[in-house]
Amino acid sequence: MKQLAGFHPKRFLSVLQDIHQESLDSSSPRSATQWDIRPAMALMVIAVCLLMLNYLKYATSYQAALEWWFAATADNPPAAMQQFRQQPFFMLLGEAWWSGWHIVCFILIPVLVIKTVFHESLANYGLGIGKLRKHAGWYLLLAAPILCFVVMVSFRHDFSTHYPFYRLANRSWADLLMWEMLYLSQFVCVEFFFRGFIIQACRPAFGVNAIFVMIVPYLMIHFTKPWLEATGAILFGLFLGVLALRTRTIWGGVLVHVSIAFSMDMAALIQTRGLPQQWWP
Repeated sequence: MKQLAGFHPKRFLSVLQDIHQESLDSSSPRSATQWDIRPAMALMVIAVCLLMLNYLKYATSYQAALEWWFAATADNPPAAMQQFRQQPFFMLLGEAWWSGWHIVCFILIPVLVIKTVFHESLANYGLGIGKLRKHAGWYLLLAAPILCFVVMVSFRHDFSTHYPFYRLANRSWADLLMWEMLYLSQFVCVEFFFRGFIIQACRPAFGVNAIFVMIVPYLMIHFTKPWLEATGAILFGLFLGVLALRTRTIWGGVLVHVSIAFSMDMAALIQTRGLPQQWWP
């Protein structure tokens, strides 16, 4: 209760001011008079990563890549392509393509910049455990009402037929487990990119305003989702951003996202297609 009282909504602006002051205290004295190029470089990298992901993660790019590969390696590309399509995990490989581009754009490229350009520790970008235990209650408070909402809407037909995204998830336990590993790993990528890389790279120059810089692209990646989910991304991004700076870690946000996403998939399967009945397709 003491923790909740310290984060009362009436004190929200004070919390933001405290975070901003911490950012100023940890900044180099030169930053007040000289241009810190790191946020500009980070934002350019962020723009390129979002551009790459937007055009490369979809099935059309996967199809084009397969056609190019078989055209370059097979004597009979159409026949080789048809044979490949008949493989039992062909659809799952498409999901791996989608997940893999999240890893490249949201983790590998930012990590390369952090280590080779900024010469900083990854722990400074939220990969450490930070103060997660101290503020764990806030992540629970954030996730609990959403999990309750998931249970309620799981009885709706549009919800239960929409999740999981991988349509063969209930074919076998192998399908379900591999899909969940691909799907849930995406949330590690998202949290590191938005609550780790963007916020921490921008914090020396923008202070607490780095949270609001992060919210804009975070909202934009939700434009393909239903309007209610996209609208919620604004507040969700704000609270996760504040907690990421408070705790110095991304793992609380990862746990929130993973618990919600996994619950949605399981609730939808149980309500409609049921859980798998065999280990292998």
